[in-house]
Amino acid sequence: MLNDNDSSINTSFVLATVGVIWYSTLWAIGIIGCLAARRRYRLRPRSPLASAPRNTVPGVSILRPLKGLDTNLYENLESTFTQEYPNYEILFSVADENDQALGVVRELIAKYPHVKAEIIIGEEIVGVNPKVNNLVRSYARAAHDILWVLDSNVMADPGTLGRSVDALINPSPKKAQKKRIAMVHHVPFAFVNEPQLGSQVEEAFLNTNHAKMYIAINTFALESCVVGKSNLYRRSDADKLDGSLKPHPPPPSEATSTLSSSADHYGLRAFGRFLAEDNMIASALWHELDVRHELSCDVARNAIGNMTLSDYIWRRVRWIRVRKHMVLTATVLEPLTECIVLSLLASWSIRRLLGIPMWLVLLIHYPLWIAVDLDVYESLAGHPLPFYRLGQFLGAWALREFLAFPIWCVAIVGSEVVWRGETYRMLRNGEVEHATGGGYLSSLLKRLHGSNRQGHYERLDNPSNI
Repeated sequence: MLNDNDSSINTSFVLATVGVIWYSTLWAIGIIGCLAARRRYRLRPRSPLASAPRNTVPGVSILRPLKGLDTNLYENLESTFTQEYPNYEILFSVADENDQALGVVRELIAKYPHVKAEIIIGEEIVGVNPKVNNLVRSYARAAHDILWVLDSNVMADPGTLGRSVDALINPSPKKAQKKRIAMVHHVPFAFVNEPQLGSQVEEAFLNTNHAKMYIAINTFALESCVVGKSNLYRRSDADKLDGSLKPHPPPPSEATSTLSSSADHYGLRAFGRFLAEDNMIASALWHELDVRHELSCDVARNAIGNMTLSDYIWRRVRWIRVRKHMVLTATVLEPLTECIVLSLLASWSIRRLLGIPMWLVLLIHYPLWIAVDLDVYESLAGHPLPFYRLGQFLGAWALREFLAFPIWCVAIVGSEVVWRGETYRMLRNGEVEHATGGGYLSSLLKRLHGSNRQGHYERLDNPSNI
């Protein structure tokens, strides 16, 4: 019969075994993400669609929602005018006729008269999400079935559209044998043009750990995992979605529907009740239509502006709180996937099982982890991190890792988020409502974060990412 001491030894042995298995699994995921990034992003061939006759390629409507003078706005928007693709239009959406972004758009339309581009002013309030409200009219007005929804803080390489359409309509033989590809998306790659600490930390996070996990999860493709900065999909598919994430009959046809018809609850309008509408549309395609997604070999070049460290922290708090109400298990386990917490778990487990000192495990762990992250950066950027930036980048990377667990502790206990100066309360399944009342937490969040971020679409990114 076991005494208490034997039972304690057996329990610690089991925990150590589980710890080593978990550590090995996370390393396997990281290496798969690293190798997949090498394979996918280090060679970006020109799409044959780029030089095809206009009438032989499917048309694409590029939807760009705008609000104010975002960082790098001129260059970001100009990148859509210079796409190497023969058949597309651009629809710029603004809610206010006095929006400052309109001056930039009009200048670009005059500079590129050969590109079909249109400004759509005015929003329709279909939910709490201001981006969806801004896009509703452009979504309905688009001349083509294929839509490319592109955030205003994203710059795309000239070949992105051609390669993305190619991935949508001509999947690889391996993909073609499986379920239909209904969405093509792009991993964010951040670049900093402001010397703020928060901007540097965000850059280090998006270009290493986030990208590595995002690419790995999409390589396994066991579940939807999509960031909404740059997504390409068919409106005819989106019009069948209602955001329930459950298979259902198609919506009533336009011929038989009335103004009060349930058809109003399908398509883009159905996602106005979510803040992370991009992730929900992707998940709805996956679960309601039983179709799949594909990463193209391009990145969404994300211009990070004047982000303070406080901005970064509250952005991550918001992200975690959104995800907590959508993918609770992954959110609870998140600290165990981070570099520092994982290294402590692994070093204790390995010492318990093999007697190797904890300090030795840590000494090996951190250089290898950093090396993998830097390799992912090189794959996405197309070049190694410049040597003159190495020290600064690694400092921001280390600060991000040290902040990860404290940020998670703050985020996991709350349900309110601040976005564009407004406070929202997260509900189950990712839906939100405006937080009413002037409670202490609401006013504190607004003071710390909301007051200096007005006038910009600040993405929530991907709620389902581990």
